[in-house]
Amino acid sequence: MRKEDCFYLGKIVKKYSFKGEVLAKLDTDQPELYENLDAIFLNLRNNLVPFFIERSQLHKSELLRIKFEDVDEEADADAIMKSDLYLPLDLLPKLEGNKFYFHEVIGFAIEDVKHGKVGTIKAINDSTAQSLFEIDRNGVEVLIPMNDEFIVKVDRDNKTILVNTPEGLIDLYL
Repeated sequence: MRKEDCFYLGKIVKKYSFKGEVLAKLDTDQPELYENLDAIFLNLRNNLVPFFIERSQLHKSELLRIKFEDVDEEADADAIMKSDLYLPLDLLPKLEGNKFYFHEVIGFAIEDVKHGKVGTIKAINDSTAQSLFEIDRNGVEVLIPMNDEFIVKVDRDNKTILVNTPEGLIDLYL
């Protein structure tokens, strides 16, 4: 399995017991969707390796307590500590309307109600307090906050997102 065919689900953050159980922090708004998985891919030395799950359950809000097959003691758990977790893209629940996954809109065109075509989404910056569309406009980077109030329509068929940005925001880049 290649990383391009998968989505990032979370990261193993700490050991839970001396019997090899670990706690994973999930990067999702709906952790309950991933409570009964049979297997998951761990990124070990830049390779996605499948691990089969003996049992798992939600632990507090965003943590998933996992017991992997053949991870039976602390030393085994230490070997997979801090590993990123991945699942195949086809396991992502389909989103409708104006909801979208960050990876799905890369390459979409952004159009503004007032300014028309702004450019093409080249990345999503989610390292700031508010996620940003990073848009390429003929070699100039344009940043637009991913605010529900700005997003008018997500058109998956035409790979376009229509936004209504505040007065002057796009002008900053022109």
